[in-house]
Amino acid sequence: MIFTDQVALVTGANRGIGRQFVDELRARGVKKIYATARRPESIDAPGVDVLRLDLTDHASIVAAARDASDVTLLINNAGISTGTPLVTGDLAGIRRELDTHFWGTLDVIREFAPVLAANGGGSISNVLSALSWFQAPGNGAYGVAKAAEWNMTNAVRQELAGQNTLVQGVHLGAADTDIMAGYQGAMIHPREVARATLDGLATGAIEVIVDDWSAMVKASLAGDPRVFYDKLNAQLG
Repeated sequence: MIFTDQVALVTGANRGIGRQFVDELRARGVKKIYATARRPESIDAPGVDVLRLDLTDHASIVAAARDASDVTLLINNAGISTGTPLVTGDLAGIRRELDTHFWGTLDVIREFAPVLAANGGGSISNVLSALSWFQAPGNGAYGVAKAAEWNMTNAVRQELAGQNTLVQGVHLGAADTDIMAGYQGAMIHPREVARATLDGLATGAIEVIVDDWSAMVKASLAGDPRVFYDKLNAQLG
């Protein structure tokens, strides 16, 4: 991938990892950046085209795909974390997680797939999580939604291969963003996520493992889950 030939769109570009994507894309010299958010007035990045895009608002996604018809590089970063437990939590919170991470991201992909095809194929990067592969207390709804988004990423990769669209999944543990406020464990800088993602696109990687934690979790899937969760519970006390 030659970044100076790309027109990028980043969802959730107003803060955190999304804002770092905007800065890293600019540093790599992309032709144009569409920065989107539910509240476009919250985007303060210079030199971008600002669009409203709310993952739970289909009309806003359709409008963004219409207005950004030159996109070649789509980065699905926007997300939420409600902290809703699955058994005792409010079902509305669980549905909100799935509506955002799974249905919302899929909606964006469905609307932008024809745009990417018309522009030569392009690429899609879905920012996922190590929680696609495991669960920790307080992350029930989020982990389920990310697991669904991970396998959706695998499915659309196959479906869009015929139009030469590269579909990439990006996994990370904890990044130092607002969504992780109050977390006491080790965190990476959100710029690392953007750099690793774009480095992966440059080489055609369909999966990016950003940090050691995500690599460890993925490697554990081949073993007995009891061993992994016993270690995790010991760490959590």
